[in-house]
Amino acid sequence: MDNIKLKLHHHDESTSSSDSDNDRPSLPSKRFRLFGRKKPVHSALGGGKSADIILWRNKQISSAILVVATVLWLLFEWLGYHLLTFVCHALIVSLGVLFCWSNVSCAINRSMPTFPEVVLPEDLFVSIALSLRYEMNRACTTFREVASGKDLKKFLMVIASLWVLSIIGSWFTFLTLIYMVFVILHTVPFLYEQHEDAVDTYAEKGWIEIKKQYKVLDEKLLQKIPKCAFKDKKF
Repeated sequence: MDNIKLKLHHHDESTSSSDSDNDRPSLPSKRFRLFGRKKPVHSALGGGKSADIILWRNKQISSAILVVATVLWLLFEWLGYHLLTFVCHALIVSLGVLFCWSNVSCAINRSMPTFPEVVLPEDLFVSIALSLRYEMNRACTTFREVASGKDLKKFLMVIASLWVLSIIGSWFTFLTLIYMVFVILHTVPFLYEQHEDAVDTYAEKGWIEIKKQYKVLDEKLLQKIPKCAFKDKKF
């Protein structure tokens, strides 16, 4: 009887421990995220209305922006419209409509349209200037680091990126390239958010393969390149 009680006691302890283990919340597994992202896509894009537009949370505004960009691209690229001519024609039409509307309102004894007073804030332009200054300084710092010859991997990445951009730039005009970049930025984040797990899985496999190929290249070629030390060298 004592042996049976001991077995029952051990069985109760094992079941209770297994139940307690099942009740514990499982720790989140570290998954590969594209570009090392640790936040949701909406937060990574800055949040707010701009992220809502990029991720098509408001489909009317997002589609309207895409349609306007497409119409402008068709006007400038296919119909040969020029920017200064377009701005002048748009101002002529706007002023003409508003002028006629004001006179018609006075003739039929209706209230004249109210024109809002537009005052551009100084802080907006200051923040834009500071952002451009920061990006330009960072670009200059990166250029100096790459040109110093200290990081061969970064040098090869920059050279390959510039070479790919030069090839792409020879295929399209500058306006078409800007339009394509806009369409990509306006659609790819939305598609990525819809298929996030699948894209991250394929990206992880691709990144592992790239690291393997780079390791082979580094062992067979890059490590055999003689490195010259330029520090503290006097002429």
